[in-house]
Amino acid sequence: MRNIILCGAPGCGKGTQSEFIVEKYGLTHLSTGDIMRAEVKSGSELGKLIFSYTGVGHLVPDDVTIRLLEQHLDSLPKDTKGVIFDGFPRTLAQAKELESLMDRRPDDSTAVLIDINVPEDEIIRRLIERGKTSGRADDNLETIKERLEVYHDQTRPVDAYYDSLGKYARINGLGTIPEIFSRICEVLDKLY
Repeated sequence: MRNIILCGAPGCGKGTQSEFIVEKYGLTHLSTGDIMRAEVKSGSELGKLIFSYTGVGHLVPDDVTIRLLEQHLDSLPKDTKGVIFDGFPRTLAQAKELESLMDRRPDDSTAVLIDINVPEDEIIRRLIERGKTSGRADDNLETIKERLEVYHDQTRPVDAYYDSLGKYARINGLGTIPEIFSRICEVLDKLY
């Protein structure tokens, strides 16, 4: 089973690129952000707990995130070719837990991290623009800055971890959407 972790700062284009990867490679898109937003929208107690973190730009605790992820992986059809992890892992602890989870799966799963790298000023510009059309409450300048700080403090170490495992590729996230996708395909075609 081929599994890809799309990583990068909020607004780097993970969701957009995931759509193209799904179409070309037949993988299943698994966005922890989408899963969590659906849970928040449901109004459940878990959704309220999630929003108490995401509404102020903080990460949801690892145990909650991992539980949600494992439930979704277990619910996938047996003939699933692989998964694109979008927005997970976001911490070193999550990365280690994901590797452990992949090792325990019966389908010889492994995951490769692709880091879509975009300068911070461009990230802020993209997210402010997205906020004008998406209606997402977390696309405002104050929350964006908090999310970027959390990203640098908690998520960047994940890159070094996957690099140490030999499962890391850094992609230039500037340019047109097709240019960025072409760079991702170059990496994936060499790996798979």
